[in-house]
Amino acid sequence: MIPDPSVSEWALIVALVLARLLVPLLIPRFELLIVVALVLDAVDNSLLAAFTDVDLGPDGPYQSVDKALDIYYLAIAYVSMLRNWTSHAAFRIGQFLFYYRLVGVLAFELLDSRAMLLVFPNTFEFFFIVHAVVALRWDPATWSPRFWLWTAIVLWVCVKLPQEYWIHIAQRDFTDTVADHPWVGVLSALGVLALVALFQLVARPRMPEPDHGWQLAAAPVPHRPPAPHGVPWRALAEKAVLLGLLAILFAEILPHVETTALEVAIAVVAIVAANEAISARFGLAELPALLVVNLGLIFLASRFFTPVENFPLGTALFFAFLISVLTWLYDRCKPVHEARFATAPRPAARSAPV
Repeated sequence: MIPDPSVSEWALIVALVLARLLVPLLIPRFELLIVVALVLDAVDNSLLAAFTDVDLGPDGPYQSVDKALDIYYLAIAYVSMLRNWTSHAAFRIGQFLFYYRLVGVLAFELLDSRAMLLVFPNTFEFFFIVHAVVALRWDPATWSPRFWLWTAIVLWVCVKLPQEYWIHIAQRDFTDTVADHPWVGVLSALGVLALVALFQLVARPRMPEPDHGWQLAAAPVPHRPPAPHGVPWRALAEKAVLLGLLAILFAEILPHVETTALEVAIAVVAIVAANEAISARFGLAELPALLVVNLGLIFLASRFFTPVENFPLGTALFFAFLISVLTWLYDRCKPVHEARFATAPRPAARSAPV
């Protein structure tokens, strides 16, 4: 990555990667930490460019890591929805936005077409942030489905489409554009001020009274729901689809992966089934045990597709970490989601600014 890196360069690289791996793990408890993950994603290239000699070009090694970590924290945000979101409408919209973007990024990697990132914009991230902001003072379940639908539409059309076009189609950098055309910066600042004024004068007076005081942390889960009888086929299917899409995407992004998308999908389905069988026999495994088991399963699965001397240990560790973390979170959050909407009456929706 760097020819003869210094200790300080390695320290910065390791610190950034660890921060981008560990901060998202707190999102299920503190959802607004997704903003920290977003900021880390925004500043890491600038920090590396300023303080290291890392190749940050489109074919550089860090770009693969960067793209993989982007999807990683969004996947954890999605799983945290299962644990925390009380609005069924908001959850369904967020679920659609997440999978829609995931398919789009996969299409981009497979087709090498930047247009896919415009057609499949990352509206999910901003929608998640809006929900987290609402949850600071209100129960999102009491906000109408129409509000959540219009929130997604406005974010999609007015925020993400222009942003995705600017970044991926026009391929322009905002800071460089402002340096070349200062009026763009002035216009952007005026636009932000106009939005703030619009919120203060129009939206805020129409907002309902808060349901509770400031609540930065998600409410604790009161108890672990009982394990379902028999094989939870729907949950198992979604977990296989989720991890399969992510694994195929990472296989396309990360270097030294020589297996095809079909081979990755087959391996992931086998690993998910093996994890489910182990959980059914011995109970839900803790994360370290899952990590060890899944690394072994990945090694065994790789024997069908690659020679043993080509086994990329670093990439395998990342895959094992990804599968283990998401399996561990999903198995604990999915029953909470199902119990919430199976037993709890949905609060009556009230008016909210749209």
